[in-house]
Amino acid sequence: MPVLVEQDPALVEGLVRAMPTGSQAVGTTERALAWLDQHPDEYVVALGPSVDLLSALAIAEELRIKRPTVSVVLVRDHFDTEVLTRAMQAGIRDVVVAGGDEKTLTSAIERAHQLYQALRGPGGARQLGRVVTVFSPKGGVGKTTSSVNLALALTDRGARKVCLVDLDLAFGDVAITMQLFPTHSIEQAVGSEDSIDLAMLEGLLTRHQDTLTVLAAPSHPDVRERVTPLLISRILRALRDGFDYIVVDTSPSFDDATLTALDETDECVIVATLDVPTLKNVKVALETMDMLSIARGHRHLLLNRADDQVGISVEKVESILGMPVSAQVATAVDIAAATNAGTPIVSHKPGHPASLAYAQLAASLTGEPIPAPTAAAPERAEAPRSRGLFRRGRS
Repeated sequence: MPVLVEQDPALVEGLVRAMPTGSQAVGTTERALAWLDQHPDEYVVALGPSVDLLSALAIAEELRIKRPTVSVVLVRDHFDTEVLTRAMQAGIRDVVVAGGDEKTLTSAIERAHQLYQALRGPGGARQLGRVVTVFSPKGGVGKTTSSVNLALALTDRGARKVCLVDLDLAFGDVAITMQLFPTHSIEQAVGSEDSIDLAMLEGLLTRHQDTLTVLAAPSHPDVRERVTPLLISRILRALRDGFDYIVVDTSPSFDDATLTALDETDECVIVATLDVPTLKNVKVALETMDMLSIARGHRHLLLNRADDQVGISVEKVESILGMPVSAQVATAVDIAAATNAGTPIVSHKPGHPASLAYAQLAASLTGEPIPAPTAAAPERAEAPRSRGLFRRGRS
């Protein structure tokens, strides 16, 4: 439902009355953006008079590029030609006067909904899938294991459609980690940039136990040179039409494939371990992402093999990297054993601390309540802590 940004309670009451039943009111543009992140089917944001013009123009510019199906309606006490011109240039759809005829705002929101339906087709309320990119700037940190288990956790035991895409085009290990033997991979899509659609991609996917589908990496490294950024972009966009979540496993570098995935991503998980070289690389990667304006406000840090004995605390990591740890997965023989058996820990032992960590991470990405721990007391006692999240790194 529509969201209103306004701090004055008296204005909120009048403006919400002119909006559809169920509309939400928040006090800041930051909270509005957080609302949009959790509601991909939203179609309009109304910015009340308390939102200063520069902030209103900034959020409109951001949404015009990142969420073109979301219209911005600007509500002002009064406005002139200059305000109208700047609003139009920023991509604001309508400007209405506060305190005037309520039907003016109502009509603006109706027009926004009509535009939304036109842009999204007859299923205007249909939600497009969300892309979750898993990255680390250093190899050997458990990125692929994290990607696989996170994807399985996102399926919520089959309640959601999830596709795992292996974009480590030279040395992708997703298929072998899950003991899959795909007959097709992304290689069969090479040269099809102009004809990619969901129906075509479904013929290239490999199913894992009826809960998850995988788009495998090529079997030979030389193919990666023929997988273009345009092809990757169109594959991810086509998969949005058929899946609730698309989890992307990437190579440990800012190569073209990884950068393209990051351009398409909704959420980024950065995987790190508690050693100085990895933390240094992650720090540089985060600085690079800042310079490239990648996934600001949508980064999640997963500490893998997070054991107290190594001498680097979680608090120290957060201080070094300047971001909170979203999840931790401690070292456990069970994780490696499950991976080697082709039954990742989330499937093999749902009550294991690592499985609970991936489930917690999945819940944070979907915006749902964190699941309560299931009967896992014996495993919890024998295994270390857990929690997870991922992200990618530097050039």
